[in-house]
Amino acid sequence: MEISYEEIGMINFIICEDEPELLKEYQHQIDKFMMKYDLEYKCYTFNRYDKKWDNEIQKIKGFKVYLLDIKTDTGSGINAARKIREEYDDWVSMIIMISGYAEYKYEALGKRLMLVDFINKLDHPEKKLQDALLICLKHYDNKYKSLKYTYKNVAYNLEYRNIITIEKEIDSKRCIIHTKDGDYLIQGTLNEVLEKLDKRFFKCNRGIAINIEQVQCYNLSKNVAVLKNGEEFNEISRSKKREMFNRVRGVG
Repeated sequence: MEISYEEIGMINFIICEDEPELLKEYQHQIDKFMMKYDLEYKCYTFNRYDKKWDNEIQKIKGFKVYLLDIKTDTGSGINAARKIREEYDDWVSMIIMISGYAEYKYEALGKRLMLVDFINKLDHPEKKLQDALLICLKHYDNKYKSLKYTYKNVAYNLEYRNIITIEKEIDSKRCIIHTKDGDYLIQGTLNEVLEKLDKRFFKCNRGIAINIEQVQCYNLSKNVAVLKNGEEFNEISRSKKREMFNRVRGVG
């Protein structure tokens, strides 16, 4: 199995199931679910918890949804989930546990592994898997949305969470998107660009908008925000100070 480690913007479904027919069925259920959405995704399949499993899952970047068989001949899905959370310090990826052993449900849920669901293979698993996948997609939609656009015959796919500010270019109908990885140009006014985005982006004056999720703290009296990258941001108009304050503390 060849793995592409750079496709960060897509949804990565990682399945471990030692029964070949069930492995195919889970892939089919994922394909059926994702047909309803215009999103890129990829499935990675494994039939055992071993060193290859450990190595490969750490190389896959981006948003991950795990479907873990709770009991195989080579290991436990509970132990695999514990590694993901505690050893790899991954508390963002979604984990769905699947098993034909209902007695493991309370053990799995009791481990505080932040599972999306525990699905019994013998109790309408198709419907429950579709419901669990919808939960995962909502989480992805909130955290991993991307701004997709074309500029001068180059296609761009910028994750919202990596955008810091969007600034109107002077004497131009373009904007500069400042991200963690560099700056990008996009055609359109600031308002036109903001219409493509969601409510995490706050227009703090006529020429610039900021991603509220990139703000570490905001001092209302000094009208200065400290960003998560350590930089100070003081381009908030006086009329927007109170709204900025409320947005940062999560009530705006």
